[in-house]
Amino acid sequence: MLESYLARLRARQANRLIPGHLRQGAVLDIGCGTQPYFLSHTFFREKYAIDQAKPLPGNSGIHWFSLNLNEAPLLPFEETFFSAVTLLAVVEHINPESMVALFKEIYRILQPGGMVIITTPAAWSNSLLRRMARINLVSKEEIDEHVYAYTLPLLGWYLGKAGFEMGKVKFGYFEGMLNLWATAEK
Repeated sequence: MLESYLARLRARQANRLIPGHLRQGAVLDIGCGTQPYFLSHTFFREKYAIDQAKPLPGNSGIHWFSLNLNEAPLLPFEETFFSAVTLLAVVEHINPESMVALFKEIYRILQPGGMVIITTPAAWSNSLLRRMARINLVSKEEIDEHVYAYTLPLLGWYLGKAGFEMGKVKFGYFEGMLNLWATAEK
């Protein structure tokens, strides 16, 4: 019931966080889903998507890769290829054992000055999301696939382990503090 509304809010937040000069390059949206709302509602010179699922028809202009990053957190792109990488409501689905490797891959494929943008439910909102899923306000399947709930300091730790300088990492909350965002510049 709320899924499309929440996708719009995440996309709006991500678009606010991305500086205009990065939009002349390529963006990679990791975990975009079969209908990549963010990629359909943002401007970049080139758009790339990674998801476990195959895309639904109608996603023209998006270069698609079907990968399971929990099994193999490797990204099939050249070094410094992207100006931005987004993970919108995705890290909670990634096994913590894979996070450092995935963030190192993101660091590798980002251009100098490029940025990663992350959104995820705040750790304290996990029980609320589970209650909302029981009454079908949000997708029970999606919530059941959450493997970990992150805090801002923990996301910062993972980003630091991947090579991002802490002075170039920023954090905040949105959606009534139910969700958090983090950005890190290479």
